[in-house]
Amino acid sequence: MEFSVALLQFRPTRKNLPQNIRKIQSLLQDIKADLIVLPELSNSGYFYPSTESLLPFSEPSNGDGKFLKALQELAKCTKGVIVSGYAERSKNQLYNSAVAISNKGVLANYRKTHLYADEKNLFLSGDSGFVTFTWKGVKIGMMVCFDWIFPESARSLSLAGAQIIAHPANLVLPYCQNAMVTRSIENKVFTITANRIGKEKLGKNKLNFTGQSQITGPKGEVYFRGPKYKTTVHVMTIDPDRAVTKRLNAVNDLFKDRRPKLYKT
Repeated sequence: MEFSVALLQFRPTRKNLPQNIRKIQSLLQDIKADLIVLPELSNSGYFYPSTESLLPFSEPSNGDGKFLKALQELAKCTKGVIVSGYAERSKNQLYNSAVAISNKGVLANYRKTHLYADEKNLFLSGDSGFVTFTWKGVKIGMMVCFDWIFPESARSLSLAGAQIIAHPANLVLPYCQNAMVTRSIENKVFTITANRIGKEKLGKNKLNFTGQSQITGPKGEVYFRGPKYKTTVHVMTIDPDRAVTKRLNAVNDLFKDRRPKLYKT
């Protein structure tokens, strides 16, 4: 089957939700795709000194906030579902989350399981478990940024039936893009890593984001890898049915050959 996917790589502006919304609207206004993936924390930017300082730029997962309402309106134009990272507010506490939203509203919400570095000072560890949803007959899973380094993240989504893993990210380590090739191969799934670009600084802390957003196929094919520093939108067509079977050859099946009883946790 044909299924169009897209990613957006851009630099969110810290403490400026209206500008981030305008950027996303401008970059995606002429894009049509069944699935579009945006970076982690697209509504807020990354560095904040405290939970309290980030709260004004966060919103609930029910779709009532300005950012998610804007994505819902944008989905009417793109004719598909948008997966974006955002700062989620719940009872004055924060989660680093990803949302799947269509023209009718929120389809699914995922709270980041594995927090990276100083994120632990801002966010609660995610309690949603790994989340999948179905769009146009295709099962899509979500994980956020640092989840990539734990093989269990992509494996859990794939065991739940995900054919595509949408991966909003703010990557700073240099090897995620190559690791996502392995994640795709070992689970025989498509992965879409939408990374941000630019730099952020807070006191003595300074981060350089790596860009190079990537779309990877079930055999580890790197269909697209973006530039390091440039705002980028990329659209392409894939066949999600290629991720349904986990058969490697006439003898081996990646999932049926697993032996969980022998795996120590």
